[in-house]
Amino acid sequence: MEHELWFTALLNQLLAGPVTGLLNLLGLPPESPAHPIPNYIAMQVLVAGIIMVLLAIVRSRLSVDRPGKLQQGMELLVEGLGSQAEEIIGHGGRQFLPVLVTLGMFIFLSNVLGVIPTFETPTDQIYVTAGCALAALVYYHYWGFRHHGVFGYIRTFMGPMMAISWLMLPIETVSHLARGLSLSVRLWANMVAGHNISLIFMALVPLAVPVVFEGLHIFVGLLQAYIFVLLTMVYLAGAVSEEH
Repeated sequence: MEHELWFTALLNQLLAGPVTGLLNLLGLPPESPAHPIPNYIAMQVLVAGIIMVLLAIVRSRLSVDRPGKLQQGMELLVEGLGSQAEEIIGHGGRQFLPVLVTLGMFIFLSNVLGVIPTFETPTDQIYVTAGCALAALVYYHYWGFRHHGVFGYIRTFMGPMMAISWLMLPIETVSHLARGLSLSVRLWANMVAGHNISLIFMALVPLAVPVVFEGLHIFVGLLQAYIFVLLTMVYLAGAVSEEH
């Protein structure tokens, strides 16, 4: 059994009964009914809580005349991603911002949470990155079906000519599935590598050098979150694009 973090222990103490009951109902009985919540799930709950608290603080302090630093930071994030969305997806790209901003914040905070002592980075678990990738895939396919209609969206998988649709449909289907694999494995591999490098240098050299690598880990976490959101925008652009 993995080492249980204090926050995980707290969640298990509060929610072990309901979670164990739900898992049993789904046919997924936990190994330890008293500790059904693993660290990576607890860390995701913590990240979601941090995001909700941050947004609640920003909402309570909104000001046109004297915006605070937190509001300015959020405005910079939203405007930056909004400009990218309009550039990549086109007119109307800003309607996807609620999900894109939330996804970016969740992945970034998950990437860097392990820098704080007594916490871990949930995105160094493939289950977490696969879940994020699945959310992105379901979201852009939803908009593809909504924009084109069921048969219209399926038609986009068949290529420019019906004569080769029998070949293009399986190729495009595999290609879209590969997008989810690429999104999840890229993020997971980078987070595992950063975590392992930090552990190695903490064991071998004085404190100053690991601190440098932790700073690099934060930068990589930010970069990977941005790449994930950027690729989601590209996939959204393909899903809602019109042929001309």
